[in-house]
Amino acid sequence: MTSGAIDIGALQGSPQRRRRESLILRAFQLAAALSVLISAGIVFSLLGEAIVFLSNVDLSQLFAGGWYPRRGEFGIATIVTGTMVVTLVGMVVAAPLGLAAAVYLSEYAKPRVRRTVKPILEILAGIPSVVIGFFALTWISPEVIQRFFNDASAFNMAAAGLGVGILVTPLVASVAEDALRSVPQALREASVGMGARKRTTTLQIVLPAAVSGIVAAFIIGMSRAIGETMVVAIAAGGTGGSAFTVDPTGPGQTMTAAMTALAVGSDQVRGTDGTFQSLFFVGLLLFFITLTLNILSERFVRRVRQKY
Repeated sequence: MTSGAIDIGALQGSPQRRRRESLILRAFQLAAALSVLISAGIVFSLLGEAIVFLSNVDLSQLFAGGWYPRRGEFGIATIVTGTMVVTLVGMVVAAPLGLAAAVYLSEYAKPRVRRTVKPILEILAGIPSVVIGFFALTWISPEVIQRFFNDASAFNMAAAGLGVGILVTPLVASVAEDALRSVPQALREASVGMGARKRTTTLQIVLPAAVSGIVAAFIIGMSRAIGETMVVAIAAGGTGGSAFTVDPTGPGQTMTAAMTALAVGSDQVRGTDGTFQSLFFVGLLLFFITLTLNILSERFVRRVRQKY
């Protein structure tokens, strides 16, 4: 048996494999850089017109009692509050339903049932939002909201919020289920080995171990609810503008629906000075709200994430 120095080059693999891996790495780097450039391009395209809007509009108009941009009332608080109301109603629906579905699919459903139920659940995410908006207007509003609240209008933010919640539920369920299934099976076995029941193992072992992923699912769902347009534009009313309100049983307007109502039907947005530029200002504000949610989500996940 002969001994000799080990050639480092022999440990690096074949040159063809190294070239292939290098190409894949560069492709990933290009995709990451491209996404950053696209985001920066969106910000810069919005920023210019947003600055023009702020320079041409008196700041007092931003604190008006309503959002009526065609007559010079740019009450930003109106559409921000409407967005938060619809999002809150939607998450009240999506958070418990999505988490319950995720727990069932991850902890209780048999593999065959999981393979059947999960695609059916995710079908909801593929339904066009305009269909959900029409359903919210023609059934949820008269059969649910107006039945429990006699003074509710036909167009109301509560019906829009319930419709948004239906759309967001599959997203929350899918992400939360992935988080639950990533919990090591050894933790479940150790809990059962100590005599814990299935319910105790799920509530006190699995859910705390997956809390970072569950919270991430909620924040992703919230971002999706904030960005929803068609459901709110159809079911919430306020297409011509909206007064400031926090009453979910009345009509209102969100940021995305406000942009849609102002720009739809024409390539020229008509109104007072700053009406057209207000679209860019609202879009920029919406971008930063979503970005803030994503940053907070990432920091929270990093802080509470458990590595096994």
